[in-house]
Amino acid sequence: MPELPEVETTRRGIATLMPQHTLRQCIVYQPRMRWPIPSNMGELVQNHTVLACERRGKYLLIRFAHGYQIIHLGMSGSLRSVALDAPRQKHDHVEWVFDHARFLLHDPRRFGAVLWHDNNDGPIEQHRLLSKLGVEPFSPEFNPDYLFQQLANKKASIKSVLLAGQIVVGVGNIYASESLFKAAIDPTAPCHALTKQQVQRLHAAIVETLQQALDSGGSTLKDYLNASGEAGAYFDLHAKVYGKANTPCPICTTPIQRIVQNQRATYFCPSCQQVNLST
Repeated sequence: MPELPEVETTRRGIATLMPQHTLRQCIVYQPRMRWPIPSNMGELVQNHTVLACERRGKYLLIRFAHGYQIIHLGMSGSLRSVALDAPRQKHDHVEWVFDHARFLLHDPRRFGAVLWHDNNDGPIEQHRLLSKLGVEPFSPEFNPDYLFQQLANKKASIKSVLLAGQIVVGVGNIYASESLFKAAIDPTAPCHALTKQQVQRLHAAIVETLQQALDSGGSTLKDYLNASGEAGAYFDLHAKVYGKANTPCPICTTPIQRIVQNQRATYFCPSCQQVNLST
């Protein structure tokens, strides 16, 4: 699933081409996505100028004077720039046409979304999909003290809480495993059991891991492509444990193990991270 680094990489790509240009057409070929695309989406944005391309968590926000398009890439989606005369491919479900550029939303599994938020309905931050999201990981609000305070009274495992996105957004499954490995923290440990020193290490590891992913254009395990149609390189360049079950730990050579937490795979070093599977 495209996570924050992949979505931010996409945002940066479209932000070089969309803003301050008039959207001539928004064509919906397949409205049956995770949530139905409004039947009047094309009319809502046709011949309106894009003011900015923003992001909140894993949601792309295309801002117009009268509202926002909210775009989610789902499990395997991508939003890419294509030539003005390029043929539409199978699973290209939505198209944005400008005088100088053209974009297609590609989503084989149709778990993505394109929704509309009108300014008359209140601030975009209050939208039901955004209102409960945690802080952004590169914002001043995300600091070691904040993270420690938020974790102090939670009994759930640290990996599960990171994935929930209600404390900090963007720490998806790959990045949670990698961050916990860097911080030498048991992924099954209850949040309230973490010491302040451990939380400080975890905060630094999260920021470093997400920054590496951004610098590498995100991760590509299956279908993710950036706005230029290129694959991300984080997984190949930086991943130490994710997807590496039974291979030697890069620090101590103990075989990396895999467990399932909340139906998601977790990879870890049972020596470096002192995993307690009975927690």
